[in-house]
Formats: sequence, structure tokens, C-alpha cells
Amino acid sequence: MTDAANLQVESEQPQMSLNTAAARNLATTTKTVPQMQGITPRWLLKMLPWVQIKGGTYRVNRRLRYTVGDGRVSFTNTGTEVRVIPESLCELPLLRGFDDVEVLNALADGFVQQEFAAGDVIVQAGQPADRVLLIAHGKVNKMIPGKYEEEALRDILADGDYFGGQALVESQDSWHVTLRAVTSCTVLSLPIQAFRELLNQSEALQAQVDQFRDRLRQPQDKHGQAAIAMSAGHPVETLLPGTFVDYDLTPREYELSVAQTILRVNTRVADLYNEPINQVEQQLRLTIEALRERQEYEVINNREFGLLHNADLKERIFTRTGPPAPNDMDELLSLRKKTKFFLAHPRTIAAFGRECNHRGIYPQSVEVNGQMIFGWRSVPIFPCNKIPITKAGTSSILALRIGEENDGVVGLHQTGIPDEYQPSLSVRFMGINEKAIMSYLISAYYSAAVLVPDALGILEEVEIGR
Repeated sequence: MTDAANLQVESEQPQMSLNTAAARNLATTTKTVPQMQGITPRWLLKMLPWVQIKGGTYRVNRRLRYTVGDGRVSFTNTGTEVRVIPESLCELPLLRGFDDVEVLNALADGFVQQEFAAGDVIVQAGQPADRVLLIAHGKVNKMIPGKYEEEALRDILADGDYFGGQALVESQDSWHVTLRAVTSCTVLSLPIQAFRELLNQSEALQAQVDQFRDRLRQPQDKHGQAAIAMSAGHPVETLLPGTFVDYDLTPREYELSVAQTILRVNTRVADLYNEPINQVEQQLRLTIEALRERQEYEVINNREFGLLHNADLKERIFTRTGPPAPNDMDELLSLRKKTKFFLAHPRTIAAFGRECNHRGIYPQSVEVNGQMIFGWRSVPIFPCNKIPITKAGTSSILALRIGEENDGVVGLHQTGIPDEYQPSLSVRFMGINEKAIMSYLISAYYSAAVLVPDALGILEEVEIGR
């Protein structure tokens, strides 16, 4: 008998048992709770110590610092022609707080654009200090004479940095460092002679210069804080200096930020489809997960309190060659004591791993709460996909010292709020509308504070594509 004939005979025979398709109608399936892509470990929120605050505000009191400008200037360009934005010149130490727009415009017009190729010397040690330099684009090495004839790298300048501002008000015969272009650079320079001509024409600028000189004469320590006078190693019956610790009269205050959303659930769904999985509970769980992800994003990227925007510019450094190399991580680590952890995008961590492999270095993992985490010098490097990657393929690596007891970085929240569902997160029932839809207001309150400038450091412009 052919195969076709056999199939025909089998199809004519009566069914002897219940088929699987019908049996599934009576069976209880094994199911998961709703799954969600995009939930991350959120290491930053786990590792930050959270400080309970009252009244929604946290004030950070510090010793008085003589801040004379430590920001970066900004530029505009039309094609290849670059011009400094006049108002951003107030980031220079000399012009901090200066508001004469006419004078600022005149200063901006006095800058001359120069182009340098990689390897070119922009300023040579020993030459006359006769101008102020603004780095509009590119990376520049600041070199100092070494003890054994070779030059030593002192610092790295990049977009928005400046050099030579002190020469405007102090008699400085020659440069003490050499500036050498690492990449092609666009530099704007202002001759000191042009500045002095404008100084003779503007009383407001003359008053600004006098105030700046007064600030320079104030005794201060290497951190820019008001110095505490003392004597040590003196002979018997020496007149001891009197002193006091001066405080900042305008301390910074952090207000709690909020992330909110309204969750809507149909009453019919909540009434009829709550077994075996509670529908309202799962809707809340997934919504809260999304809110916590946004909370971590804001703690890193918010322009008011986010870590990327609140790191002191003196605590920002650049890589020497582009990719994150072990010597760059060592330099970032050396800028602060008690570094608790690094924070980097997963692709940045992969780039650092490639650099280690290229050099034959194999970093040891660090155990954190029972988990093995990739680390450097026994400091864990936690992955965080909230750190942005630019279109140019660069990112940043953060180094944090944490805790109030260590003058570090802390998270801020307020527990005990009405209808609290999780610490500093509330779920408030808003009622049922005419379409029988229940609404819940979900609110998460949070912020972050850097207690001392060196508690947070950033390795910037890290290339991850090479």
C-alpha cells in the first residue's frame, strides 16, 4: 500500500484520546511576570550613601575659597573662522564677575586666530610672556623642563582651556612651560599690549584689575581656601600667630528634584484579571523600574546637580593618547584619596580592557557584595550606560569618593513622605474617572551633592572606537 493510502486510512479512524490543543484549555500554564528590557544594575544608586534631609533642601557649608575663575570659555565659528563668545571671557580669573558688555566685546575682537599642526610648539619655555591663549579646538601638552634633560608632562589643555592669564596683571618676563600641540589646534591669542591699551581706556576694567590683585594678595592654601595661620618648630617664648577658620558666606544649597508619572489601570482589568498575577502590582513594578532608571540618569546628567556637570574643572583631566590607558587611570586615581569606585559606560570599560591587553596587563577583579567586578588598582569599575557617548565616539570615566564622613559624594532623599511605597518614592491614588480608569501618581524625590571638589574626578574625551 502506498504512503498516500496509509494517510487516508489513518485519517478515517476515530480519535482515541484528547488532543493537546484542547487539553491546553483546561491546563494551568506556567507563566512569568511581565519582563522589561532596559533594567540595569544601577550601581550608582546602590553604591551612593543616601542622606536623609528635611525640608527638601541640603546646604553644603565649606571653608571660604577665593574663587577667581576656573571655568572654560566658549566659542562660535563661521566656517573656519572662530570667535570667542564675549560673555564667556568672564570665566577667566581676571574677569570673574565683570559685566561691562562693551569692554568684553572689545576684548573678544582683540583675539587673533592661529592654527597649529600636531607637534607644533605654541609657546616655548624661556620666550617672553606676551599674550593670553585660548584653546578653541584640539589638545595641547603643557611640558616643563625635566631634571634629566628630557621634558616632563605637567598638564593637558583642551577645548575651552586658557593659558597665560596671570601675565595680564603680573610682571612675568618669560614662559615657564612649553605648550606643544598633540592634535591639530585652533588657538586664539590676545597680545598683552592690546589688553593694556584697552585698560587705559576703561575705568571699569581698571577697577576689575585692582580687585583681582587684592584677591591674589589674600593668604590662601593650595586648594584656594582661606589660610589658617600657625607656627611650627619655633623656639621658646615665640609670639604665636592668631587665626580663625573663615566660612563661605554663600554656601550652595541642593533642592530635591523629582521624577513623576501617572499610571492608569482599567478597573475591569484589576477586577477580573488579577489571578494568578496581580495586574496593578506588576504595572507599578515596571513603572517604578523606569522611574529609578531615570533617577540614575538625572544624577549623572542633570545640569543642576548631575555629576558630569558638577565636577570641579581642576578635577577634570584628559587622556594622553585618546583611548583610556592604565597611566590615565592612575592619574585619575592619584587626584583624590579614598577613591571608592570608578563609573564608566560598558563600551568604555571594554576600550580600557583592550588597552590593558595591548600592554600585556591583566587587571584583577574586585569582589563587591558577593559579585566579581572588573577593577583597577583594587578599585572596582562599575558599568553605567547613562554616561553619554558623543557622536565623535568619546565618553567619560568618573572616580568618586563617597560619604559625608569622607567629605565625598552623597545622594539626597527624604523618607517618610505621605503614601511612601519605597524610600523617597510615593504612590498616591488619584481616583477613578468616568471611564472607570484608576490613576496613580508615582513620584520619586532625589538629588546628589559633591561635598568637597576633589571628591569627584572625571577623565574626559576618552576615545572608545580605537
